[in-house]
Amino acid sequence: MRHITTIPSVKLYKIFFSFLLLLFLLCARLVQLQIHQAKKLYDRGQKNFLRVKKIPSTRGNILDANNKLIATNIPTHNIYWQGLGARKLSNKDMQILESIEKIINKNIVKNNTLLAKIKSAEKYKKKTVIASDITFGQLSKIEEMFCDTNSIIVETSFKRLYPYQAFASHLLGYLGRMELGHMGHTGKMGLEKIFEDTLKGKSGSIITTINSFGTKLSEQTIENALSGGDIQINLDIDLQQVVETIFPKESNGTCILMDPYDGAILALVSKPSFDPNIFLSPISQEEWNNLKDNHPFLNRAFSASYPPGSIFKLVTISAALETDIITPNSTCECKGYIHFARRKYWCNKHDGHGLLNTSEALEQSCNILFYEIAKKINIDTLADYAHRFGFGEKTNIIFPEKTGIVPTKQWKMETKGERWWKGETLSASIGQSFLTITPIQAARMISSIFTGYLVTPRILKDETIIKQKLDISQDTLNFLRQSMKKVITQGTGKNISKIKDFEVYGKTSTAQTSDLRKRKMGKKYREHRWFVAYLRYKNQKPITFVIVIEHAEHPSEAKQALRKFLIEYRRVVDRRRNIRDT
Repeated sequence: MRHITTIPSVKLYKIFFSFLLLLFLLCARLVQLQIHQAKKLYDRGQKNFLRVKKIPSTRGNILDANNKLIATNIPTHNIYWQGLGARKLSNKDMQILESIEKIINKNIVKNNTLLAKIKSAEKYKKKTVIASDITFGQLSKIEEMFCDTNSIIVETSFKRLYPYQAFASHLLGYLGRMELGHMGHTGKMGLEKIFEDTLKGKSGSIITTINSFGTKLSEQTIENALSGGDIQINLDIDLQQVVETIFPKESNGTCILMDPYDGAILALVSKPSFDPNIFLSPISQEEWNNLKDNHPFLNRAFSASYPPGSIFKLVTISAALETDIITPNSTCECKGYIHFARRKYWCNKHDGHGLLNTSEALEQSCNILFYEIAKKINIDTLADYAHRFGFGEKTNIIFPEKTGIVPTKQWKMETKGERWWKGETLSASIGQSFLTITPIQAARMISSIFTGYLVTPRILKDETIIKQKLDISQDTLNFLRQSMKKVITQGTGKNISKIKDFEVYGKTSTAQTSDLRKRKMGKKYREHRWFVAYLRYKNQKPITFVIVIEHAEHPSEAKQALRKFLIEYRRVVDRRRNIRDT
């Protein structure tokens, strides 16, 4: 009898279910790949043969009030080596590199690092830069000699140029490299940063098809680059050059020219300054540290606050006249000092000015009358009039700005935890104590004395003119104007009046930064010197002039700067008139 061997049914079931399980897992994997990960895998597959390249946009220009380019773009030419897939560079390749080396006067073959990059690019069919920013003459020679050489690619792009270098650098700002993963530059300061969206334009895209060997099969533009928009500002580059020239060398501070009626900023210097061009290429850490040590990025016109010194006497006189503490005909005898609270408060002239009326006290910048006013006025009243002139308030210029400090009883209690002392009002009345203002606030305040309103400073040509009525009586304003005229004709700024064809109203100011006994201990203990003026040359539009020289070496430094400005300004105006007449 023959026996038949049978497979137990349990084993068959195990095999069958194992097969079903494997089949299920296979189907599940297919579903995952074909449905759930289809888009991801498709995109990854496309990248194997599609390359998308961004086309940088041309940045918009910045123009001055007369349409002169003060920030623009220039073409820059770069040479690249395009690898073709050879394992090593041939003798012909080396001859090409040696020829380019002679044209651009730069080591290529002898530069081991650069040569290694070229060899790697050749092997892996990549592109690497040989030389950047070559001249047009060098470009012409290379294109003529290697027009049929597939390994040599010349690309032209545009880079930012500030043709006037450090002029108006705090208004223009500078560009810095974008974060990792992004190409190009972006605004890091000034107008370049504030109007980044307007200036930068929109990048375009080119899609390139390559095969598995890296060979380019086709190229197509899928989105055109759009150039950035231009912006025009009120700055006059000719006046800017004048202000840059007259500002004392080796000194820090700021100078502002402003149209008192519409707020247009005609020129602005902040020292120390910087050349925005240097940031278009990488700089070393040492160079960056040296720059930061000098604090050149602080815009002293808007973001630095200083004790106003005697400029504030215009506010003190206004408050005293408006509250009937004094009249224009009030008199005061200056003996060089007064006693108050068992201490001496000195005038700037220690042997005294003698008997002075209100206007004479202002034109000679005598402190004694102001001390007498301070004895009778409340610090909060003085602060109220300071705010009326725009101190302690933002000017609402488009740049970041400080507000300065206008102290009150409440302010001192909240910030210092102390009551306000009457002796501090005496110091505040002459622009010292805790008082600080910004130079742009001073320009706005001086302008308001002649216009009757506070105007918002304007950087852009098309900015809306915004005016706020000045809450000071016309009689007081007339008195301030007459007194500022006498400052120039017979007061502390009298040498200015000798320059012909100018109508000038002004106020000098010396602002202490420390105890006067420390003056000889070094530059940082010396006083700041101000000169503020409202001026007109012949039939030209009026200009408000403000200069602050930090820790000035000479008492007359600010006054001499204004004298130089008037002379140079006259030359600019006369030259333009002659050109226009011819």
